[in-house]
Amino acid sequence: MLCCRMQKIYPLLLLLILIHRPLLAEAPRPNIVFIISDDQSWTDYGFMGHAQIRTPHLDQLARQSLVFRRGYVCSSLCCPSLASLLTGKYSHQTKITGNEPPRPKGAGVNAYKDPAFRAQLQQLNDFMLAQPRLPAELGKEGYLSFQTGKWWAGNYANGGFTDGMSDGDIDHGGRHGDAGLEIGRKSMQPIADFMDKAVKQKRPFFLWYAPMLPHQPHDPPERLLKKYRDQTPSLHLAKYWAMCEWFDETCGTLLLQLEARHLTDNTIVVYLADNGWIQDPDKPTSRSDSKRSQYDGGLRTPILIRWPGKIEPRFDNTPVNSVDIAPTLYDALETASPAGLAGLSLLDKSAIEKRNAATGACFLHNAVDIQKPEKNLTYRWRVEGEWKVIVPNPANVTEANKPGLQPDAVELYHITEDPNEEHNLADKESAKVKELRGHLDAWWDGLSP
Repeated sequence: MLCCRMQKIYPLLLLLILIHRPLLAEAPRPNIVFIISDDQSWTDYGFMGHAQIRTPHLDQLARQSLVFRRGYVCSSLCCPSLASLLTGKYSHQTKITGNEPPRPKGAGVNAYKDPAFRAQLQQLNDFMLAQPRLPAELGKEGYLSFQTGKWWAGNYANGGFTDGMSDGDIDHGGRHGDAGLEIGRKSMQPIADFMDKAVKQKRPFFLWYAPMLPHQPHDPPERLLKKYRDQTPSLHLAKYWAMCEWFDETCGTLLLQLEARHLTDNTIVVYLADNGWIQDPDKPTSRSDSKRSQYDGGLRTPILIRWPGKIEPRFDNTPVNSVDIAPTLYDALETASPAGLAGLSLLDKSAIEKRNAATGACFLHNAVDIQKPEKNLTYRWRVEGEWKVIVPNPANVTEANKPGLQPDAVELYHITEDPNEEHNLADKESAKVKELRGHLDAWWDGLSP
């Protein structure tokens, strides 16, 4: 009798499961927030061990995140670095290698009025449009997206964003990001308004927060500057340190905006710097081993990924690359990655440990030939385990960066024991140079076909 009853009940249970299965599978898609600092050294955070600079909000974020202390950007210059982050491809793959195309001879600041120059600027934007951009790919999944801050690819829509602050009109303030550069320095309200829009529409969102902080001009609020005036004899250094704390404050505001809307638990937060910065204590500008540098002062950045309850917080010392971030997010969303991505998912611990390397290249600020990345190459580099090799391109490197080195000298550093890259071991460790250089050539030989 019981058996007969169960035979009648089982089909009903199965029908209920089939009816409700789509509902059970449709969990809310996580939001994604990129926080990208601009010109900040990998050393200049509390969680990275700086003794003076206060970054309490990023320190808290680090405690809640998967932290790769030995992260690297692909290239130590804003435009190519941001392009690689958004596309998941190296600069030589996107053809976005410098901040600008070659300027007409003698044009100077009037280059933007030159029709040929403007045409090449548009071609750089077209290079971006040809790539699998994160906002565009997420848009296919129903995401809203918002661009703020630094932006070198014309109108925000070129990045696949549904919303943005930068219209890309070079007559309205250049290519850095025009009105977008007001974020952080002047207000965080546009971000709050965008979050409210996404919440109202019940749609997941992608937020690009790339303020021009702690980038020059180093003009921090006096209340912050006075904290550091007595901690260093250099006013320039004090200003830069205060800028780092000012940036951290804006990060705290953004994270509180998530919390106030009960979005924290269902939001993936990614942090890194677009490139490094080493402040010269005696000058208001950076030292030569900063922007466009082949050294860690320009290339290295901590990479943080927070997703409460989904990604275990921990510190990892494996070298990883900014091109790994896009594959990581596609992996986290359980969405197929577009073809041709260069990196690995940072959630795949075994794959990252097996590779145990980060690779990239540096280029001229203004390209020589926007169609041929190798024409703009200055250095290729690879960090593998405890070692780092640097290979110059003699066509564009005519002066040595360090005393005693020839411009065409290959450099090798035991990077974990010599993080400031002071002792070139290339002559003593020729076998290691050959090994790492072989890996570089297999990645991209950097030579004209």
